[in-house]
Amino acid sequence: MRDAIESTGPVVVGVETESDTARAVVRHAARQAELHGNPLHLLHALEGAPPGRARDEDSGRTSADAQGAAVVERLAAWAHSEFPNVAVTAQTVPGRAAEELLARSAEAATLVLGHRGTGGFARLPLGSVSWQVATHAACPVVIVRPGETAERPEARVVVGVDINDVSEEAVDTAFAEAALRGARLEMVHANLHLSEMPVGPGMAAPNFEALDEAARQILNAEATQRAERYPGVEVLTRVERVRPSTILAEASRRASLLVVGSHGRTGLRRLMLGSVSAEALHTAACPVMVVPTVEDNRIGAA
Repeated sequence: MRDAIESTGPVVVGVETESDTARAVVRHAARQAELHGNPLHLLHALEGAPPGRARDEDSGRTSADAQGAAVVERLAAWAHSEFPNVAVTAQTVPGRAAEELLARSAEAATLVLGHRGTGGFARLPLGSVSWQVATHAACPVVIVRPGETAERPEARVVVGVDINDVSEEAVDTAFAEAALRGARLEMVHANLHLSEMPVGPGMAAPNFEALDEAARQILNAEATQRAERYPGVEVLTRVERVRPSTILAEASRRASLLVVGSHGRTGLRRLMLGSVSAEALHTAACPVMVVPTVEDNRIGAA
């Protein structure tokens, strides 16, 4: 068992436009910063501005620079008014959004973006900025889907666990997030594998009840390892024989947060994030936190 990923660095949130959707993403980032005692940093990236932009003679900034700065400054002021205990800074930088965010992930506590960039980088779909960042960041990344997330979520954190390749970092982080929120933790595992199904005459089906019980024992063992460190966290374990993405989508309804690792044999691998985490980012009804592993960070630094 490893310690949950902790950092005194900022929670960095990508912003582009000032809107209700943007505020929903910034609000989640500010709440994350408040829970962990981190500062909040709003980042606006100016990508591919056309040549020959008019430049303000007094400030030296282009109109696009000024507009971007105005957006983040207004959102920063709003965030500070909503979360007065959080130190808030704002910045506009030239460059590609994904590259800027990934560069900052080495020092950030968490990166927060909107799904399909909404509130973050609105014109870029998940798979461009959000996808690249969630796949390659060195720190946890939270993807928020405004409009899909419950306005008053339950005090409940969900973590998807692959019993064949447990992401210790994801489980540790889920416990830490649940403890900070005073929330119940649901550890969920889906145990449906086509390789377990009989395919020919005379072939007997496996003992599914035994497989389910073995999975529950692994989940309970993971919870027991952390019981002393997180005595106030109530834990519920769930094992169901469905597709992993199905149980994650169902469990995410009205949850405060869904935590997944960035690797795993059920699809949570670093290659394109894998099918399970990919579907979770598209279908979850709450913010999704993708937690990198120590191995991921070593590979990224190589």
